[in-house]
Amino acid sequence: MGASLVEVLVIEDDQVLGAQLGELLRLQGYRVRSSPLGECGLAMALTKAPDLILLDVMLPDVNGFSVLRRLREQQQTPVIMLTACGAEEERIRGLRHGADDYLAKPFNSTELQLRIDAILRRTRTADSRAIQPTSLTVDALVLDRQTLRARVAEQDLALTPLQFRLLWQLIVQRGEVLTKPYLYRVVFEREHSGYDRSLDMHVSQIRRKLKGIGYHERQIRTVWGKGYVLSASEAE
Repeated sequence: MGASLVEVLVIEDDQVLGAQLGELLRLQGYRVRSSPLGECGLAMALTKAPDLILLDVMLPDVNGFSVLRRLREQQQTPVIMLTACGAEEERIRGLRHGADDYLAKPFNSTELQLRIDAILRRTRTADSRAIQPTSLTVDALVLDRQTLRARVAEQDLALTPLQFRLLWQLIVQRGEVLTKPYLYRVVFEREHSGYDRSLDMHVSQIRRKLKGIGYHERQIRTVWGKGYVLSASEAE
């Protein structure tokens, strides 16, 4: 993947921070579009989907959660939420709305860059994995890695790219207990922190979406003190 081909949309009303983010990203070779308003930023994203969105929570016209919710109704572009509040409730709210990651201000530019790189690697590695299958079919559940789409009987699960990768890994290793440190390294591409509940929230969202379209053949079970396992059917 050439970084020069990657476009990042920054929706941030703080002019100083917005300029700093733009400079940082351009130095890394990314194309950058920006907007200080949520409505304008949403329109920009829906008109021409970027590869990644940095989305501030507190915007002058509409809050970032509303922007994210409306965005997820039409596309699954990866989103990193930025907020001046590091409260766990707000992080959970962002993840529930479909955010892929969350950073509290002020944040270290290196950490931001690493998280951007990790998300872009997750969503852009299909071409480098030709030896692996491009699709998986288990019962009525079908996953297509080229489109990052998961569906059951033509009903789309509307997973975020990270949720797609997580479900893919659970399916590939179904029947095995996958520890939280393992899933963080393989799916999130970062080390597990005891205070990080991102994995739990994404698992919860996948469960809700599977249940919402009536898929009950397999379940993601919690193995307390260890991690998660996708239960195998009795026929296997």
